[in-house]
Amino acid sequence: MTLNPDEVDIGFSMGARFSLPLPFWGSAMDGVVDVDFAIAMGRLGGVAVLNLDGVHTRYEDSAPVIRKIAEADKATVNAVLKEAYREPVKPNLIAERIKAIKDAGVPCAVSTVPARAEERVDVVQRAGADVYIVQGTVLTARHSSRSYHQLAFDELVRACDIPVVVGNCVQYDTALELMETGIAGILVGVGPGAACTTRGVLGVGVPQVTATADVAAARDEHMRRGGMRVAVITDGGMRIGADVCKAFAAGADAVMIGTPLAGAEESASKGFNWGMATPDPNLPRGTRIHVGTKATLREILLGPARVDDGSQNFAGALRSALGVCGARDIAEFQHVEMVIAPAIVSEGKVFQQAQHVGMGKS
Repeated sequence: MTLNPDEVDIGFSMGARFSLPLPFWGSAMDGVVDVDFAIAMGRLGGVAVLNLDGVHTRYEDSAPVIRKIAEADKATVNAVLKEAYREPVKPNLIAERIKAIKDAGVPCAVSTVPARAEERVDVVQRAGADVYIVQGTVLTARHSSRSYHQLAFDELVRACDIPVVVGNCVQYDTALELMETGIAGILVGVGPGAACTTRGVLGVGVPQVTATADVAAARDEHMRRGGMRVAVITDGGMRIGADVCKAFAAGADAVMIGTPLAGAEESASKGFNWGMATPDPNLPRGTRIHVGTKATLREILLGPARVDDGSQNFAGALRSALGVCGARDIAEFQHVEMVIAPAIVSEGKVFQQAQHVGMGKS
């Protein structure tokens, strides 16, 4: 059975406290998400995550800093990034940025590094944020260190009146243990992002479909044991609508995207992106990339698409995929059959490849 795409439900919910018309999250990338972008994405039905460790909470006016990073040449950009991020984060700016987003009447999600998660709880909640994300390259429920305090996620969850999302994670047992701490959502992915170099620097990572399926299986087992449903959010590695749809088919409840949104006219840098670990003073695990300005944010998320390569109208692609597969909502779509088919993007596409159009552009 197939369904009318206009009649399927692609909404997202995380417990009883947070829901969105669209299951799309904007990554906490400084070149993409500033206050204005977060407001724009919220008005379209998604949510864009503000990086509390980024330039927007270090500088009263972050636009000149973003512009300097975007304009730096390849030989000097790493030095420019490191210099820009030496300025300390200012708690008053955290509160101001959150309040500005909330004053626009849209959802506000913010991301922090684990080392600052506990100390920022109060200011984040008082300012009115809706979701608190704790994000690192890889996070686990148990961590051993002799030199610093280990963040306990169960204690953080109890201290928060808003949903806590943690990440990143790519493995079943790790995900299941994190879910048992009471978190509301989990980010999936190590190194798949277009601006990320973790896989090259550390040699660590798991392909996104495999990682998503494993973490989704942990979610299902957690529920079988009596736990609440934890939202699985596939983070990174998605370039076009097909990638987004495959993430949901693999078990995602939402997707977090960065580089496709960097190409929006509303993005903070107008066409550039760099990862959260790019400015690391000791071991950068990201690079600045240029994607150019491709479309409005509305066109990327909701269409109508002006191109034929899948880079616009993600919501339309997802709705159509559900309709074709006969799924009434994302939960049903997570049970469709998946096959490993490397030739699926090239089969029968000789003329597209030869003429560099449609699916033959890349």
